[in-house]
Order: sequence, then C-alpha cells, then structure tokens
Amino acid sequence: MVTVTIDGKKIEVPEGTTVLRAAESAGITIPTLCDHKSLTPYGGCRLCLVEVEGMRTLQPSCTLPVSPNMVIKTDSQKVKEARKFVLTLIFSERNHFCMYCQVSGGDCELQNAAYAEDMTHWPLQPNWQPYAVDASHPYFVLDNNRCILCRRCVRACAELAGNFTLGIEERGANSYLVADLGTPLGESTCISCGTCVQVCPTGAIIDRQSAYLGREKDTTRTHTICTQCSIGCGIDVLHRDNHLSRIEGNWDAEINRGILCSMGRFEPMESQRNRLVTPMVRKDNTLKAARYEDAVAAANAGLKNGSTAALISSSLPAEALFAFKKLFADGGKAATFGTIDEGEYFRVTTAVKSAFKKPYEANLQAIEDADVVVAMGADFVKDHQVAGFMIKRGQPLGKKLIVLADKGSLAREYADVFVEAAGNYVAGFGKAAEAAAKFAGTKVAVLLGKDVAGDDDAVGAGIAGLVDELKKAGKEVSVISFKGNANAYTAYLMDLDKSANLKDAKAAFVLLGEEEPSQKLIKDLEKVPFLVVQAAYASPLTARADVVFPAPLWSEIAGQFVNLEGKIQSAARILQSPEGVVDYETVLDDLGKSFGVKVDGDWQKSIDKSRLVNELVGA
Repeated sequence: MVTVTIDGKKIEVPEGTTVLRAAESAGITIPTLCDHKSLTPYGGCRLCLVEVEGMRTLQPSCTLPVSPNMVIKTDSQKVKEARKFVLTLIFSERNHFCMYCQVSGGDCELQNAAYAEDMTHWPLQPNWQPYAVDASHPYFVLDNNRCILCRRCVRACAELAGNFTLGIEERGANSYLVADLGTPLGESTCISCGTCVQVCPTGAIIDRQSAYLGREKDTTRTHTICTQCSIGCGIDVLHRDNHLSRIEGNWDAEINRGILCSMGRFEPMESQRNRLVTPMVRKDNTLKAARYEDAVAAANAGLKNGSTAALISSSLPAEALFAFKKLFADGGKAATFGTIDEGEYFRVTTAVKSAFKKPYEANLQAIEDADVVVAMGADFVKDHQVAGFMIKRGQPLGKKLIVLADKGSLAREYADVFVEAAGNYVAGFGKAAEAAAKFAGTKVAVLLGKDVAGDDDAVGAGIAGLVDELKKAGKEVSVISFKGNANAYTAYLMDLDKSANLKDAKAAFVLLGEEEPSQKLIKDLEKVPFLVVQAAYASPLTARADVVFPAPLWSEIAGQFVNLEGKIQSAARILQSPEGVVDYETVLDDLGKSFGVKVDGDWQKSIDKSRLVNELVGA
C-alpha cells in the first residue's frame, strides 16, 4: 500500500493506483472528459490536471501513478485556471451550441464541467468549421461538430467490443471521427453494440431512439438484467411516465461489465409489432374482445375436451415455468408438454454430460482467461454476442480462435483457423483439437452451440475425445455450452426441454410470450382443434387461436432467471402493463383452480439438481 495526501487528506491505496482513482476512493472529484473506468487511461483531454508537490508542471491525474508520500492539490488556483483554459480551448474548436444539443441540460459532461468551473463564456475567438452529420446508422447519429476528440468511443470499440470500427482522421484541430477510414457508419463494420454511444461525454454520438425522451435526471434508472439470451447481462433501464427512454449496460455488472449487444440495447426499444392488450375469444369463427373471466372459462372448457398439448417459451421467468410445470406436467393436465424451442439448445449439454459421466462446464470467465478458444457450432457474431466480444477483444493481445462451423458462419472472418463442418461436426473435432494443440498457451476454452450436428452419443464422445487430446498436449480445458433463451437452463432443470407430440392433440395451450412463432410451430398446430395462446404480439398463431390472453412484455414482469453459468438472477418490473394484460402465473393459477391443481410453491425445490452443469450461484 502507498500513503498519499490529497487536498490535505491522507489516504492509503494499492501501489500502481492512479491519482485520479486514489482521489475517487477518498470522495474527491477530479473532473475529466477522456477518462472512463472501463477503459485504459489515455490522458488526452488534460482536464484532470493536478498540482503535485515537487513537480514543476501540472500533471494529468488519470495517467499518473501514486508514489509514497506524494502531496497532491486538486483545487489550487493554478489548477482551476488550467481547467478553465482547457475548457475554453475545447469550446472554441467545435460548435458546442448547447441550446440545440440533445444531451444539454445535465447529460453532457462537457457542459457539466463548464458549469462546475463557473464558466459563462470563453474569451477565445471560435474557430468552427462545419462537419457533415452522419445519420446513416439505424440506431445512432454521428455529429463531429459536437466531438471533443476524447477518443472514448474509439477506445471502447477496440478495447471492449474488439471491433476496431472507429478511428480518427487528420491531425490536431482538424481531426475528426470516422468509421472504417471514411465509410458511412450505417455501411461500416459497426455491429450496433452501442458502446460508443454510452461512453460519449457529449452529443457527438447520440442514440436516435432516446433522443429528446427526457434528460437522465428526469428519468428513473432501474437495475435489472437483459433477457434476450442466456448470458444474463446487467443493464440499467431509464424510463419515464411508464415508457422506456434508454437501455444502458451496467458498468458494475459482473458478467458483461457494461457492454451490450444490439439485441440487449436497441432491439427491445424498437418493436413495431401489433401489441395485444385485450383477451379474445372466438365466436362465430371470429376472434372478439372478451372479459378476462370469460376468456378463462372458454379456455377451461376447450382444454378439458380431450388430449392437451402444452408448450412454453423458455424466455419466461422461472416462476412462470414452474407454474406451467405444476399445472401441465406434475398436475397431469397435458398429455404432452415441452418448450417452443424443443430442447434444441440442451442437446449438446446433455451429450457432454453423458460422455463425461459428470457435469463438465466452466463459467464465462474461462473465455476471458483462455489463450485459445475453440468455437464449435456457436456463431457468436449472431448469437450470444457478448461472449463474442470476450473473444474478439482478446485477439489483439494474442488470443487465438479456431472455428468449427458451416461455411456460412459469420464467425469465420475472425478465425485464425477455420474448419468447415460440412454437416459433419464430429469429423471436424479432431482437426479442431489438432489446431488448438499447436498454439502457444495452456488454457483452452471450448464453446459449444446448438448448431453442432450429429448423433448425440457420437457428439458427446467426439467432444470427450477432443478434450482428452488437448489434455494430452498439456492444455487446461474448459467447456461452455450456449444455452439459448434467457431461461432455457431453468426449463432444462425442470425437465421441460422436450419436443411435444402434437400429432394426436385435441387441444393446445401455448405460452408464447414475446417470441415470434416459428413456421414449424405454426404448421404443427394447424390441425389442433382447439388452441389457447398467451402472447404479447399478434401473429399467425394468435390469428387462428380460439382463446387469446395478452401477455406482458419483458419490462412489465419481475422474475428469476438462471443463466448459462448457473447463476440465479432477478429481473425487475420496470413498467406497468396496460389494463387487460394479465401475467403468466395469474392465468396459470386461474386455469389451475378450475382443474383443481395448485400451481404455487418454491421453483428452486422443483429443479432436478442431477442435471446441473454448474452449482447454482445464489440458490
């Protein structure tokens, strides 16, 4: 530990800590524009200058490590004058006309810094030159007129997303931000993760969806999790007047550490589908609005009339999955039941466990720690993108990537070695193991996706053989399987991950949630005489249903989810559902009452712990 004095306050911090972080730990604020806690210190803006006893000039606190007995002043007259001068230069270089800026009024770090220094004007003659605004991207707008060249976005794109899309052209005051050496942002290699938007301190890169929906201080911020896939990223949802304003990554979240993909940040904000908000019952061959009680009665009558099939989305909370299990599986009110995804995500997991005769999977940290990553049937560019970021940002530091996939996989362009599966993954396991064994480093992470094709026993044996070969080569091997939807793991642990037999079904109950029904599901349900669907949006499936219950959106329900690591996570209710929308557990409970089945209880006690690949964290 190192003892330093900051503004007369003695503090102890670990050796190597920067002056900026040391001050933060003591509750002392040093203004900065280029620094961000998730990025490598840069020292570009010079706003964080401090006075250090014994040093001739002011020093940037964001890059200066502490030394024993260092005496630092953060608010001396010399420091204050330097800050005002730095801000004056920044304001004079670009058109920071706050009146018309989207982030004006509390959301702009430049404006806030100026107010903190009591600036009312700047004495230098402005040297503005107009820059074209790039509005080609569907999710955000790039305005170089607002840019302060802090390079946060450039660094975040490289260091956090591993994408290297953004860069700077020209030199000095003429520098400006570009994508792919001058390509319009909407035509560039941008992957729409939106990290650049979140780290931008001004209005240079703004989120089109949240523009003018309220300043941050006028919104409520709710910590929750993303439920778009099984990774379980931590997110902050900003909302106002029962409407979503913006979704941001939670910088303190253990799994994603602030970064999100487009599915987590933007797509939940933009649904243009037709929302269902009223229960409906088919009368005279036409779906008509009905009272909730009448819809329950109609559903009960139809579901009692014969062999029932029950299907549920594995994106729903554990509480809904449990109530479904109690009613249809344990209560025996369904002749056949399963998930909409038909357990396809867990086929590989089951094969691995069967081959090793024990759970054999690691946590996501294994990707970060790996020297070599072997991705098999897992297209991390399209699915589970945050795991892909963990791979891509490590490649410039020496992490190697081997991809075993069909030739159409988007992950192919990032591979150091590509092995074409050609429909036979098992045949490619040996080649992947051979390639991984040749690379330097001892830690190998094997990622398995749902696209791994072949007989389950052969797949399991092949993966076990791959692991064995790597161990013989002196490698430390970790295996991770991507488990699909947000609660696919919970469905697996509850033994719901089945493919329901709809051939002889006389009635069907489908908890679709927000999912789009697949063409296969629509076709399989075509000949079922009586159909009950609970869904958030209209679809061909709801159009032919006999009873429709409107479903809440992800932002309108609270519940628990088990991510692919086995971590139990809680999702918070953010918005109130429209009148007429009833949550899943209530519908299932009301159906259960008419059947004489109780659907309440402890969902954690219902899971089959013999199926765990990792011990539940938080159980």
